[in-house]
Amino acid sequence: MRFSGHESFQCRLYWPKKGVDFIQAKGDFNSPDAPMKLGVGKNMVISIRYWLKSFGLIDEDGKKLSELAKLLFKDGGWDPYLEDEGTLWLMHYQLVKCEYASSYDLIFNDLRKRRQEFHLDNLKSAVAQNGGSVADSSLKTDFSVFSRTYVPRDDSKDLDETHSGLLTELELVSRFRRENEENKKVEWLTIEPKMRSEIPSDILLYCILENDEYGNSISFDLLYNEGIGSIFAMTRDGLTEKLIEMAEKYSWINFSNEAGIRELQFSKKPEPSEALKHYYEV
Repeated sequence: MRFSGHESFQCRLYWPKKGVDFIQAKGDFNSPDAPMKLGVGKNMVISIRYWLKSFGLIDEDGKKLSELAKLLFKDGGWDPYLEDEGTLWLMHYQLVKCEYASSYDLIFNDLRKRRQEFHLDNLKSAVAQNGGSVADSSLKTDFSVFSRTYVPRDDSKDLDETHSGLLTELELVSRFRRENEENKKVEWLTIEPKMRSEIPSDILLYCILENDEYGNSISFDLLYNEGIGSIFAMTRDGLTEKLIEMAEKYSWINFSNEAGIRELQFSKKPEPSEALKHYYEV
């Protein structure tokens, strides 16, 4: 499990494009001139590399771009400056699915299912239950970075800092404060399951097609409990709505909902990027 590497910085909106351009220019994150070329401090250089790995945009060595990074962020890419909300949903999926940054998978696929409202101590327990071990100080910082990634800060004097979390526009996570047994204010987060009608069906289709573990028939329960329904915190009705939408859009998709058997069926499976191409180019 990994709970550090971000240097206490949440990913800024412009960092993915900045990092991709740096790699394209044969930049080396370990080079002494990396801060100058990226136009940020040394700790932010480390953080940018961490976030590129967390979103699955570069390989482990930090030198090779993924195909998704090329499609989205290269010059002429589909959405290099993250202006389309669909891309933000896609980035959220990547963050949870890649599991490089451990808190995101752990929170969305485990902790929130047991506790819709949770705080740092609940995350500590979840880490221990999953066989992890991490210093309290590291986990506290990571929990704060998670919060700032999804929730606009209303307690910052810096306006840029208030709105700089990459995924705040999605409104997936809410924050509130509550007193603990010692009468101290503790930050709580909540992830409420919702319909998520705003998520583009082609983005969800990409998330299904790129999962190599799925066959041509995928049970509704698997998608709901361990797939997109879990990652995007969708209700059952919300997931059903999106699967029906996919089936109505593409002749090679069928959503069976008969005799108590609910599953998504494919007569063929195109490359995952075809779903994104349809979303961004059609």
